[in-house]
Amino acid sequence: MGFSGHLVFARSQSPLLEAPVFDSVKQALKNTVHAWRPRSGGWQTLQFDHGLWEDGYLSALVESTGAPACVADVSDSDIALVTGLGTDGQRWQAWLNLDAAAALLAEEPEDLDDVSLWVGTPQFDKAVRCKRAELEADVPADAEGALVWAAAAGVRATADRTRLEELLRSRETFVEDLFGALLDELGFPQATKPSPQP
Repeated sequence: MGFSGHLVFARSQSPLLEAPVFDSVKQALKNTVHAWRPRSGGWQTLQFDHGLWEDGYLSALVESTGAPACVADVSDSDIALVTGLGTDGQRWQAWLNLDAAAALLAEEPEDLDDVSLWVGTPQFDKAVRCKRAELEADVPADAEGALVWAAAAGVRATADRTRLEELLRSRETFVEDLFGALLDELGFPQATKPSPQP
């Protein structure tokens, strides 16, 4: 079983979990939140287990930190829908691991009683190919939205759009790795290296 939950990326000079938006989260649940290695400039990533993140948190987080933020809704480490929000209210979204996303989002026949009997059939494969083509067509706009969002976050304009589109079309065993690679590709500071053991 992979990870299901949310990866939250935002900037804060204090620990991100102390942001006012998370005041309603009980301490016992806060203790389950995993912080990734931070990036310079106050950029932090938090990993929330499924059920801890609420939709309204993203806009509240952007408002309280005064900086753009994004969240990846991850399902079993296979797919993620990334939603970014700028301080101007501009939003962008992108799917990670398009093949897995297409299989999940493929349009099911209306008379379908048992999904397990449909998966693997020629009709299923055709539906997945159609959905994959739709998602593929969105990649250039998704990449553009991500670049505009990163620029609004003050990131150096060094991201290569072609490489970013390739990343959005790529596949990793763990979609969390793709999320980290996306932030790297957009030009955010690299995560700090762990200290050497004495």
